[in-house]
Amino acid sequence: MEFANLNFYLNSKWVSTVASIWIQCTSGSLYTFSIYSQTLKSTQHYDQSTLDIVSVSKDIGTNVGVLSGLLYDFLARRTPTGPRLVHFLGSAQCFLGYFLMWAAVAGLFPPVPVPLMCLFMFVAAHGQSFFNTSNVVTGVHNFPNNSGTIVGIMKGFLGLSGAILIQVYRTIFNNKPMSYLLMLAFLPPINTLLFMWFVRIHHTHEGEERKYLNIFSLMALVVAAYLMVIIILENVLSLQSLVRIFIFVVLMLLLASLLCIAFKAHEKSSGRSSESFLDERSQLIVEPGPLDSEKEDARKDSLNNQRTNLQLGENLNLFQAVQTVNFWILFISMACGMGSGLATVNNLGQIGESLSYSSHETGSLVSLWSIWNFLGRFGAGYVSDYYLHTRGWARPLFMVITLMIMSIGHVVIASGLPGALYAGSILVGICYGSQWSLMPTITSEIFGVGNMGSIFNTISIASPVGSYIFSVRVVGYIYDKETSEGNTCIGTHCFMFSFFIMASATILGSLTALGLFLRTKNFYGQVILRRIQNIQ
Repeated sequence: MEFANLNFYLNSKWVSTVASIWIQCTSGSLYTFSIYSQTLKSTQHYDQSTLDIVSVSKDIGTNVGVLSGLLYDFLARRTPTGPRLVHFLGSAQCFLGYFLMWAAVAGLFPPVPVPLMCLFMFVAAHGQSFFNTSNVVTGVHNFPNNSGTIVGIMKGFLGLSGAILIQVYRTIFNNKPMSYLLMLAFLPPINTLLFMWFVRIHHTHEGEERKYLNIFSLMALVVAAYLMVIIILENVLSLQSLVRIFIFVVLMLLLASLLCIAFKAHEKSSGRSSESFLDERSQLIVEPGPLDSEKEDARKDSLNNQRTNLQLGENLNLFQAVQTVNFWILFISMACGMGSGLATVNNLGQIGESLSYSSHETGSLVSLWSIWNFLGRFGAGYVSDYYLHTRGWARPLFMVITLMIMSIGHVVIASGLPGALYAGSILVGICYGSQWSLMPTITSEIFGVGNMGSIFNTISIASPVGSYIFSVRVVGYIYDKETSEGNTCIGTHCFMFSFFIMASATILGSLTALGLFLRTKNFYGQVILRRIQNIQ
């Protein structure tokens, strides 16, 4: 009887959500590259451009997740174990990549050629794209009517994971970057293997979904606020080992409390849960009858702006999606926004060094970046959902706004004024995180949820493309040109011109996103909003 009762609680979309969140909490090691980048640079004798090439390999690996998307789309339709198989493959890649990187840095074998180190970095990062795909797409399947909020929660905790991993590092391996690399080889894979069994698709619609998703959102904000306070304290005080252990235990308790919320949500909603068994092949139509005429009206309006007969909101496959103008508008916007954001976080260590920040201050910048990244991911999903539900604002409008604000952040960093790196990284971090929440949600709405995994992962390729252009061809190239002695550049001139270029690029991204907003405005008003209102 007790086993049956436990199974009742564990077999729910809420526990699946918590398991996904816990996996996300260790899946953002790529945002902590600055912690071990200097060690990698010194042990392998790299200059800045070479280090940036390795960094771009990381960006390519995590964002070229087309394979994980195709596998998820294929497996999720055929077996309930689909998400966990994707998680397992990701765990294997994550372990292999980071373990080989650690072995090279630790000197277990002679310094490896740059292409081989890039391969190690790519494999480690590619594994994490499997985690992200499985968690995000499963969340959208489970909560299709609150897709912005659930994507914001998943992407938000991924953004927080950098700060969480740094807390683990400072509690156990403080000032030992080499040990941190070894930790990354074991912690994310083990954590994923423990919780992947609970991640699955549940075709149910429950009346109080919004209420409990809001509670999850509140807990995410509490965890973010707690981490920010800890980061600030670490920057002001010298914390003893026992204090760090206590801080870490409290953090774990906050994350564990999510399970209590999941149990409560399932218990409250199970009595009045309506088994709607939503059709996986339709993202937009839950009750086809009342919406047929509405979708037809939206189709007539949108055809004036379409170059093909492919229609908004239908479940397009990857091949059909890449033939649309909307796909390439999204791609260009993401290349500008995500690419320049990645170039910023990848070079935070070197930017701080050039402006005479201490290594501890640089570490704090990396940790705080995770907080701003979280706020952007979580906030963009939640706020865009709110304004879509209440005022009918098309979601691409928020992409226009955030990319324009990001350009301001780049200009602030370029100024090199005292405190400008802190202020600029806040703006860039929040707006960068916003793109990771907005893009998958917009993808599911415009192209349908049926093949969301493969389509949004293909659009994500724009991120490493942009990162390569900005990190290697802009930031790394100009930095090396400005270097006077050795491999180090000191002064505002090291990065100023690079950030002015990236500011211009994000303005371009904002203008292309404006085009997407104008093309989809009627669609959001006549189809998406009407569907939400009918369900509510």
